[in-house]
Amino acid sequence: MKTKETGSGDCRPRPTSDQTVNHGCGNQLKVLKPNNQIRELQTVIRDCKTSRGDFVFCADRLIRLVVEEGLNQLPYKERSVTTPTGYTYHGVDFVQGNCGVSIMRSGEAMEHGLRDCCRSIRIGKILIKTNEDTGEARVYYAKFPPDIGRRKVLLMYPILNSGNTVIQAVKVLKEHVPERNVILLTLFCTPNGVRTVINHFPEITVLTSEVDPITPIHFGQKYFGTD
Repeated sequence: MKTKETGSGDCRPRPTSDQTVNHGCGNQLKVLKPNNQIRELQTVIRDCKTSRGDFVFCADRLIRLVVEEGLNQLPYKERSVTTPTGYTYHGVDFVQGNCGVSIMRSGEAMEHGLRDCCRSIRIGKILIKTNEDTGEARVYYAKFPPDIGRRKVLLMYPILNSGNTVIQAVKVLKEHVPERNVILLTLFCTPNGVRTVINHFPEITVLTSEVDPITPIHFGQKYFGTD
């Protein structure tokens, strides 16, 4: 008689993020649980002596870790399938469609990592420029999948400093999707930046690998070779 292969009946996300470090942001802030692998990647990215090849390699690895945990924050439902050997496996499936949105240009560095995990995922783009004199961020371009309103949105921006750029991006997104459907994926963020974003949008989720007052602001230039 054939038996059943049974997965866990609990379909809630199983976070590998450190929920205890919230920097006054409550459950809206998720920080990857620190380990030596993540610390090494962060060290290589921050090192001024790192070659561009090594920088991109380590950045892509860290991006993949953040993206994977971002997918883990999405809602799931139970789903049973039949295996090639005829057994029934009780697993899970996404509850609804998802899409990515990158804040140009640095956010585009995270697109490849998202496509590695979700090959056919749709990705929109937002172009925001900041006035160097006033610090004011302004949206110049935005293009989203036509059905974004019924999707969860993985908003990609690797370095969160002041939060002004992300705030403008979420304002545009909120014209199309509920705030609670936006998950910000970022590699490094400052305590002030993440608090600013969450104070503006208390229903958003922010996922990062590290919260630190000093972020590697050279990330975009180094990744794309424009430094």
